Amino acid sequence: MTALRLDVHRSILDINPDQWADWFGLDYPFISWPFLAALERARCTGAQSGWEPFHLILWEQTETPKGEQVIAVAPGFLKSHSYGEYVFDWAWADAWQRTGRNYYPKLVTAAPFTPATGPRVYLNHAATAPAAKLLEAIRQICEEQGISGWHVLFEDPELNQALTTLGLHERQTCQFHWFNRNYENFDDFLTTFTSRKRKNLRKERDRIAAQGLTLKTLEGDDITPELWSFFHHCYQVTYAKRSGHGGYLSREFFTDQCKTLARYTVMVVASDGQNPVAAALYFRSSDTLYGRYWGCLREYEHLHFEACYYRGIEYCINNGLHLFDPGAQGEHKIQRGFEPVLTRSSHWVAEPAFHEAVAGFCREECNHVADYQRQARELLPFKAN
Repeated sequence: MTALRLDVHRSILDINPDQWADWFGLDYPFISWPFLAALERARCTGAQSGWEPFHLILWEQTETPKGEQVIAVAPGFLKSHSYGEYVFDWAWADAWQRTGRNYYPKLVTAAPFTPATGPRVYLNHAATAPAAKLLEAIRQICEEQGISGWHVLFEDPELNQALTTLGLHERQTCQFHWFNRNYENFDDFLTTFTSRKRKNLRKERDRIAAQGLTLKTLEGDDITPELWSFFHHCYQVTYAKRSGHGGYLSREFFTDQCKTLARYTVMVVASDGQNPVAAALYFRSSDTLYGRYWGCLREYEHLHFEACYYRGIEYCINNGLHLFDPGAQGEHKIQRGFEPVLTRSSHWVAEPAFHEAVAGFCREECNHVADYQRQARELLPFKAN
């Protein structure tokens, strides 16, 4: 019988960055070692934040000279709440509590505070049934440590299919993404709109200059420490208005750690005269732009759309990026050419008494999300084919 060993790492800093890059690469920002390390060093993740690192590496004994090989790697966090996940399960937590059970801690494999689809688990396909072996190891550690379940959020379709085959319950959400169909410039993109929608969008863009605003797009090392400090202030002010708290990310993350993420960062800064008044922060990979955070010190008409959407579209066109993922929610994106797409997550719960209820909930939810996606498609601004 093959001997397996599951190692639990309570800090990404305990894992060799080069090994992590071998498993997950460096292209996708939000599971990369530098990004996870930046969050941890800035105390955005950790026991104090309710995102306690719990990274799993499954090993198998072999007859090779090394004596063992990696079967699977699952970046993970023990959660004491459900904030910052964007796949909402508060109703599940209430159901557990009503029956006298504990829903927390739960194990979440996700990019913290980031509802962007991407790699979530490394599976060594040279091994036999790596996903099944990983699930069995996770089941055992959940039983040993009183963890209520395993939740894999915003995973890629291949992993979703593998986990669904193993019996995990699939949940879906609908986001709005922009696709670059080889546009030469922004006006080329607008030619796909109906006349009325095209005029409305151009009016929005014209209002930016009419209000005396100028915008510039900066990348990586061109984003100065002063701008990172300014952005954090905007981020805090906007989160306080919207949610009553200062946001999930600390000042240190922006001012001290983002300089280590220069390969990924893009910032659009809006100024009124000589004074910066708003900024939008993006991350990028080789083919995708991810809209992440926005903040403003004063309200201006249509500035949010310009900084967070239109400048992002222009950046994709100018840099040959295929996809623009601006984040969760936002039906206002539809009339601006962002198309409804499904995102997926997978869920396993340890308590047998809840299996059927969770399965039924997920099936019904997926049906509602599919209906919503169909209705949203009917609202797109494009000309009829």
